[in-house]
Amino acid sequence: MEHHHNDVKNRKRKRVWVPPVSCFRLVPSLPFPSHALLPFSISLPNTRADPQISRVCSHLRHQILVAPSQMAETLASMRRPKRGRPPRPRESDFVTGEELEDEEEEGYAEAERLAPQRTKRKREASAAAAAAAEDLTLIDIVKHNGRLISHAVKRLVEDYESDPKSVIFQILTMLFEACGARHDIAAKDLDMADVDDIVFKIVDLSRNGLVEDNYNSKRKDLKNFKENLVSFWDTLVLECQNGPLFDDILLQKIKDYVIALSCTPPRVYRQVASLIGLQLVTSFISVAKTLSAQRETTQRQLNAEKKKQSDGPAVESLNKRLSVTHENITYLEELMRKIFSGLFMHRYRDVDPDIRMSCIKSLGIWVVSYPSLFLQDIYLKYLGWTLNDKNAGVRRTSILALQSLYDVDANIPSLGLFTERFYSRMIQLADDIDISVAVSAIGLIKQLLRHQLLSDDDLGPLYDLLIDEPPMIRRAIGELVYDHLIAQNIKTSSGARDVDNESSEVHIGRMLQILREFSDDPVLSSYVIDDIWDDMKAMKDWKCIISMLLDETPLYELTDMDGTNLVRMLRASARKAVGEKIVPATDNKKLSYTKSQKEILETSKSEITNALMKRYPQLLRKYIPDRAKISPLIDMMMLLKLEMYSLKRQEQNFKAAIDCIVDAFFKHGDKDTLRSCIKAIAFCCNKCQADLLDYAGNKLKNLEDELVLKVKTAIKEVEAGDDEYSLLVNLKRLHELQLSKPVKNDGLFEDMYRILSHLREMDNEVKSFLLINMYLEVAWSLHAIGVENPSESSIDGLLSKQSSLFEQLYYFLVVLPTCQKEGRSTTVLSCRVCIITAEMWCLFKKSKYSSTRLEGLAISHNWTLFRSSGNYVNNS
Repeated sequence: MEHHHNDVKNRKRKRVWVPPVSCFRLVPSLPFPSHALLPFSISLPNTRADPQISRVCSHLRHQILVAPSQMAETLASMRRPKRGRPPRPRESDFVTGEELEDEEEEGYAEAERLAPQRTKRKREASAAAAAAAEDLTLIDIVKHNGRLISHAVKRLVEDYESDPKSVIFQILTMLFEACGARHDIAAKDLDMADVDDIVFKIVDLSRNGLVEDNYNSKRKDLKNFKENLVSFWDTLVLECQNGPLFDDILLQKIKDYVIALSCTPPRVYRQVASLIGLQLVTSFISVAKTLSAQRETTQRQLNAEKKKQSDGPAVESLNKRLSVTHENITYLEELMRKIFSGLFMHRYRDVDPDIRMSCIKSLGIWVVSYPSLFLQDIYLKYLGWTLNDKNAGVRRTSILALQSLYDVDANIPSLGLFTERFYSRMIQLADDIDISVAVSAIGLIKQLLRHQLLSDDDLGPLYDLLIDEPPMIRRAIGELVYDHLIAQNIKTSSGARDVDNESSEVHIGRMLQILREFSDDPVLSSYVIDDIWDDMKAMKDWKCIISMLLDETPLYELTDMDGTNLVRMLRASARKAVGEKIVPATDNKKLSYTKSQKEILETSKSEITNALMKRYPQLLRKYIPDRAKISPLIDMMMLLKLEMYSLKRQEQNFKAAIDCIVDAFFKHGDKDTLRSCIKAIAFCCNKCQADLLDYAGNKLKNLEDELVLKVKTAIKEVEAGDDEYSLLVNLKRLHELQLSKPVKNDGLFEDMYRILSHLREMDNEVKSFLLINMYLEVAWSLHAIGVENPSESSIDGLLSKQSSLFEQLYYFLVVLPTCQKEGRSTTVLSCRVCIITAEMWCLFKKSKYSSTRLEGLAISHNWTLFRSSGNYVNNS
């Protein structure tokens, strides 16, 4: 502070003009504190020049430093009247030079006291950093004190003007020590010796084991070594751009040593030198871009000046500036070329994959940031060649570099020849053995398609990856298919297409064209839907899908195959929306969601319910006869929020939907439809409320009674000589129903036993379903009586059913194989008999019921029967 005051006293006072009083009329209402006006007290005008200004300054100083609260009153009293002359100055309005100096000193002290503490801390920290940078060597700063790099570099640049050799020695010493070499090369030797001689000495140190590997060290104090090393060289180049960068000495010397070290046998030398050399080119590009912008500005100024006058000092100065800027850019580009030819062209195929990766990554940055030099085939070919590198990381780095390159529209015209030469390899990489490489390659292909650099014929092998096992690859291919075939997001000369305004129906129509290729296999269709679902918003447009299924939209006419695929898509998309998996999982992990995710899933379920609530019965009625479509539609019932039917007063629509499902149960006999119907009705019985719950329960009871009656009637018809088809279909229905719940019946088990005993010539499939239904009846009876306190009558009834079933199994395992007719296949029946026999042994094994009241039900293994079942299967 004292030093600052002495400087003020000694220097010649140069004052700046202070506005008249009228300019300060708004000061009292300023939103900042009064000490913010302190700078005016430091640079006041010459008070002897104008008495009026002297008086103003005196009062202002008093108000700022002594009584800030009275400032408004003082200024208001000193305002000039609106009309007439200004008042005559008084003696008290003048101050002497001594008084002004005293008041200035007071102002400095007050300003220092009121200055923000944060600013003072910054100054103190900056001074401390500069002092610390003086005491540490460059390598210590790079290793442990990255925050001091900028101070150290500024010091080097300042010292370079007075002692360039010393600065060059310090920088090169740091380079050697960064490589890990513990050298004793003196400044004089470094200045006089040849580059190769010095490098040979450095290599000898490695042979003698005098090397410390900082680059690959796992020490905590060196964790920022690479980052600090890059920062040092980048800061050095940027600090030198207004001085030593273009003196043809400093950077030339550094460049020679970096290239020489990058070609040495020790790996750590090559790693460090490659990192530095690549960063130098990147930093040169930053400076060259700045100079290019300056050159363009100078050229515009020159053109404007020439329009005014053809010659003159201004034109000459601008010409000279333009010439110097152009020479500097040319100089930097020449340095880049030398480093590229001396370092990159050798290291991009180094045995170390990390060096190869850093080379390719840097080249990608160079091409994008400085295309005027690097966007040429002589440089691009290295990106194409490394697509065949044996290391997956290098291949992926090359692909990512190309992605950033193709992402810039202005680069596309210059990439035609390169694309034509390497596109086939890019497509092959989509099926790379490494998943990350394959996913990156698919992203690159998507960019090529956007720019119309690939034809559709080239994409054939890619579509097979839609059903590939790794989910990441399927997901990437799904994005590509959506982008190219559904959204058709391509870039033309007039720009990208506006896909947001296309209707959902258009996108769904294109999706159906893709699903036609997988119509024969619903599982493959699910894979395709799962791959594209995240990108395709139209797949969540429930109202649009329902309208298309009900033929309410004239834009797109559905074929039968399209209708089936659209129903499958509706079910799969709805399941995805509520958080279910639609393709087999590889990890079998249970899905878990956060609270916010659960809220999103509940919202999706509500949206689906709102869309289907009124139209669901219409869909079911329309597609009840179609076996392929009705099963996915019935499954939709289990994705709805059934309580919304009551909230929205839509009970009649719910009842109509249940009625349609029951009708579908008795109109179809295939497993998928029957199982869907049973699950849907059981779901309603568990999730509904109040009247709707009673309605669903009554419907299930009526369905059960009607089915038992149909089975009994069919058995009588077969015994009377009628066709067996009705019996087979109803036995299938009974089987699906018994898989979910016990069926109460009177005498149905005895009826099935009787027809099996009397009609041995029935179709084997009918026999199989008779046996499986008898087994399920036995299993449910055992479950019903319990183990603790079973009644005697229930035990007797179960024992009777057990004996009857074993009698039939014994016949098919032992008696039938000895007298079966030749040429008649019994594979289905024999497999079913063996499975039921094994299940019965497990169900009634002796150890399970010993010392209980059900001990009489326990059976011991009949090994004769077991051998007979094996022979039966083998003969069949």
